[in-house]
Amino acid sequence: TLDGAFALCEELESILSRTAEGSDVYRLNNTDGFVKVSEHTLENVERALYYAELSGGKFDITIYPVSSLWDFKNQVMPDRDEIAEALKNVDYQSIVIKGDEISLGGRQIDLGGIAKGYISDQLIGYFSDKGVNNALISLGGNIGMIGKYRIGIREPFSDSLIAVAELENQSASTSGIYERYIERDGKLYHHVIDPQTGYGVENDLASVTVIGKNSIDCDALSTVCLLLGSDAAAELIDSIPDTEAVLIDRD
Repeated sequence: TLDGAFALCEELESILSRTAEGSDVYRLNNTDGFVKVSEHTLENVERALYYAELSGGKFDITIYPVSSLWDFKNQVMPDRDEIAEALKNVDYQSIVIKGDEISLGGRQIDLGGIAKGYISDQLIGYFSDKGVNNALISLGGNIGMIGKYRIGIREPFSDSLIAVAELENQSASTSGIYERYIERDGKLYHHVIDPQTGYGVENDLASVTVIGKNSIDCDALSTVCLLLGSDAAAELIDSIPDTEAVLIDRD
């Protein structure tokens, strides 16, 4: 069963990865006009566009030209002109879906803010079909489960836990400013990029954990909430049924 789960991960990665040559996302990013894609890609892009609308454009998968300029691993920071130039190519409203075909209208996408949640949901479905009664899946800040588990929520910039949530058959996703960042002159530049500025979003939040039914929604919502700031995030979560969030502010 585990071998099958890993095979499923690899299959989905080969479709949704922006770097794997021949993947749907790679073909979309390197083709003008409409590209026929798998149902997996369609579902991710449709859901991403739903959250783009819901967040007033704060969640935008066409951020790739900007996010690709930032190299957090090697601590390389782009200059303002590069960012300003790349921002001209960010616009989720250019994406058109027609049946099983997608056109990016000359944009480039990165499904990093939603695909791990989608893959987690697919794994839960796979394990359920195999008759598994207890499973815990952790994919880079996204947790899915079958059964009951206690989930620790990390204190930002520390190895300590700030809270523990007892969940059953739910998903949890955390987005934070403390995982990948560049520090320059005492200022922190993190990886959750605001599509309006091209820089890591600056508001009162340090981390957001969203708890709900589906991992794909929790994954997107944790990013959306981090981009919105605590007031708008709390309002949004209150409007979505069966969904809760732990918002941790910077102080």
